[in-house]
Amino acid sequence: MSHLKDTNTTLQALHSIFERHLQGWQKKHPSVRTIEIPNKDFLYRQGDRCTDFFLIREGIIKLSCLTLQGNTLTLALLRQGDIIGCVQNDSIDQAMEESAQALGNTVCYRIGHDDFRQLISSRTDLAWLIFQLMHTRQQRIEHKLRTILTQSVEERIVSTLLELAQLFGARCTHGYSLEIFLTQQELADLVSASRSVVSTLMNDFRNRGFLEYTRDQICINDTAFTQGSFHKS
Repeated sequence: MSHLKDTNTTLQALHSIFERHLQGWQKKHPSVRTIEIPNKDFLYRQGDRCTDFFLIREGIIKLSCLTLQGNTLTLALLRQGDIIGCVQNDSIDQAMEESAQALGNTVCYRIGHDDFRQLISSRTDLAWLIFQLMHTRQQRIEHKLRTILTQSVEERIVSTLLELAQLFGARCTHGYSLEIFLTQQELADLVSASRSVVSTLMNDFRNRGFLEYTRDQICINDTAFTQGSFHKS
């Protein structure tokens, strides 16, 4: 999980730079502002034209897309320090290929395309961090698509829960509690499976003592977490 540690370091560095320089940047670049996104609201939807960039200050943003078959596929869950947006010039009318939705109340920095370009042109450290972050995210999405093609639904749920524990986990009496609320449908969208199959497997995991979950929380058992898999007895 060293790549997750590297990503966390990059996210913290980006967040820190924005926090330190926000007031100065707002004076120089008028499009830089703070916006609040209520739970389940969208920054943009698939098919929208968007020429802004967004850096997450607080909360979680879900990136998802609707497939040709009408299914929702969750590409990534983004957190503090993550940045999203379109790199195309604002004179090009290009539709966004994914939707960006808040999971819980979220706060973002919003930056216009031209101001963002000026920022990264004048700050090579900022440009390099953003390049690292986007490259890592692309690798993770490509890995996710490979697992959908090669792993069973059970294996995909296991690896997804373990990764979520690394990204959003906190200590609890059961082991690790995910500090993010996901419905079974949202978990199904993450692993590209039907809700009924995910529900059956989650109930099986709970019956075997690997997980504990309620309507508001998922907890991963310590033993299952450290072993890295849920082997049936």
